[in-house]
Amino acid sequence: MPGAHRIFVDAITKFCTSRGIACEVRSQGWLIVMQSGDKRRFALGYDLGLNSAISHRIASDKAATSDILAMSDIPRIAHTQFSNPVLAEYTPASGLREAMQALLRQHPQGVVVKPNESTSGRLVFKVTTEAQLDDAMRKIFASHLSLAVAPYVDIAEEVRVVLIDDTPLAVYAKLRGADWRHNLDLGARPVLLPPGAAHDACVALAVRATQAIGIRFASIDVVRVANEWKVLEINSGVMMETLGRHHPELVHAAYTAALDKLFE
Repeated sequence: MPGAHRIFVDAITKFCTSRGIACEVRSQGWLIVMQSGDKRRFALGYDLGLNSAISHRIASDKAATSDILAMSDIPRIAHTQFSNPVLAEYTPASGLREAMQALLRQHPQGVVVKPNESTSGRLVFKVTTEAQLDDAMRKIFASHLSLAVAPYVDIAEEVRVVLIDDTPLAVYAKLRGADWRHNLDLGARPVLLPPGAAHDACVALAVRATQAIGIRFASIDVVRVANEWKVLEINSGVMMETLGRHHPELVHAAYTAALDKLFE
């Protein structure tokens, strides 16, 4: 979609108009400059700048997030990082394929291989054979510097929790279609999660996860596997375009809450 037509851009421009804040949209909506008196703030992509650089980097790294959650005794889907062989000068490249094959053998039901630093849902492969593993490696390493391997699990339900400073702004399930993945960009449908035990469990787990990596504004994907909720990923850039097509008022309110924090 054209960048300037994103609900993220629309929410920011409406917020600035309502608050008397100067707002300039640049780079086809990818960069937004906001000025209130001597306060200048920026939005880049889906990042409002509320998070520290290190918490943003950790959330953007699936394996790093997984490691920190494990250290914090937070249930999560384990992700193991492997660097592209082109980085052999900086990280060991020998034994790369063998280590991934070993993970595949440990999980006969299969593994999921994906870019380690991506939120698009693209180049995500379910792998059950060594030939499929080699194909996934080749395709991901053609455009990414690292990949992550996670065990394939039977996900009964996936929920996204959007938080600002431990306060939930939106909690919704992602109902998949024919695909085995729950990515909204690939056709999954957002459905608001009503108050109740599942809602409370997902929010509580999401809060623990954000506190573990020290992030303020994020969307956390939690999944139910064998009747246990686990963290799948943490996203530092809070994208709610699909949700916004179904519940625009909720999305505008969520971004407004975050923007108010930005100008405190």
